[in-house]
Amino acid sequence: MKAVCWQGANEVRVESVPDPTILNPRDAIIKITSTAICGSDLHIYGGYIPTVQKGDIIGHEFMGEVVEVGRGVNNLKIGDRVVVPSTIGCGNCAYCQRDMWSLCDNSNPNSWLEEKLFGNVTSAIYGYSHLLGGYAGAQAEYIRVPFADVGVVKVPSDIPDEKLLFISDAIPTGYMGAELCDIQPGDTVAVWGSGAVGMFAMISAYMMGAEKVIAIDRFPERLEMAKKYAKAEVINYEEVNTGEALKEMTGGRGPDACIDAVGLEAHGVGLEDFYDQTKQKLRLETDRPHVLREMMVACRKGGTLAIMGVYGGFVDKIPLGAAFNKGLTFRMGQMHGQKYMHLLLQQILDGKLDPSFVVTHQLPLTEAARGYHIFQQKKDNCVKVVLKP
Repeated sequence: MKAVCWQGANEVRVESVPDPTILNPRDAIIKITSTAICGSDLHIYGGYIPTVQKGDIIGHEFMGEVVEVGRGVNNLKIGDRVVVPSTIGCGNCAYCQRDMWSLCDNSNPNSWLEEKLFGNVTSAIYGYSHLLGGYAGAQAEYIRVPFADVGVVKVPSDIPDEKLLFISDAIPTGYMGAELCDIQPGDTVAVWGSGAVGMFAMISAYMMGAEKVIAIDRFPERLEMAKKYAKAEVINYEEVNTGEALKEMTGGRGPDACIDAVGLEAHGVGLEDFYDQTKQKLRLETDRPHVLREMMVACRKGGTLAIMGVYGGFVDKIPLGAAFNKGLTFRMGQMHGQKYMHLLLQQILDGKLDPSFVVTHQLPLTEAARGYHIFQQKKDNCVKVVLKP
């Protein structure tokens, strides 16, 4: 089959690789009909995620058709149209039983690697390094799905892929970010990043009762999209000081909750941005924490920070004193897709949510390298790239 394989920093190539096969009775093989380039895939593309090896198949946001099932999978049949969550859960461990699927004890076969870095094991993620399981990713023609009896959601055949694909990852990530904020009626929620996850976090915040949502980004086309589809007020941080603007928009109080939908490649302005960019390039700091710093200072006293952008290692110059003295609550993590997918699917089926607006580019799988380039460089007003095998 054809698959998108990582070759090194800022280089991917479509190669011919062996077809996946059933390895475990709970496996299924999916023929992929749509797969997206996620913002967190750019961290791999840029070479910032450890333990990715040359030739690894990447990608984790996908849907398709069941073409083969293991003997232990009784809830799926050949021909079923399905969406698969990006995080892999066994369904049996204490964490999966508590709907904390991204903390699964059993899906990551390379747990010894993760325990050294993080102290414990978390779930595996498709195509997201050997640290997180080493599973082949979804930017391919076919994929092996382990624990398919608990992690796969069947979807109707008469709805376009673009309306359903993002319940695999982007929508539940944004939704979980809003849920972690414990939004109360009348709250103001600030969201850093107006990519797909940020957009869905904004929409979800309103669904949960927020009175005002503020989008923070530097790309005018993304801010326009946030205004149009997420009904957000906007801040372009290259034009105004974000902290001062947030104070003015909240009567000097600060947002009740702040959501990070950016992650480890955050951009800032001035000396701080130069500092982070330089340290990251020199491998003296793995992640750029500009958004984290800004949220800690901007959030109101007693507020909540929800961190949904991916962080993989170590950061410095964090204003922990501000967070401590203001009594802030931090909540974060990889999304628990299996917990939210049925709920979000129903929102789509009921006509309450149409996520297809984030798709700005559809390309054949063979043009994946071009897709990564325009997405990373934000060319041609790119917000979300969908690849079609």
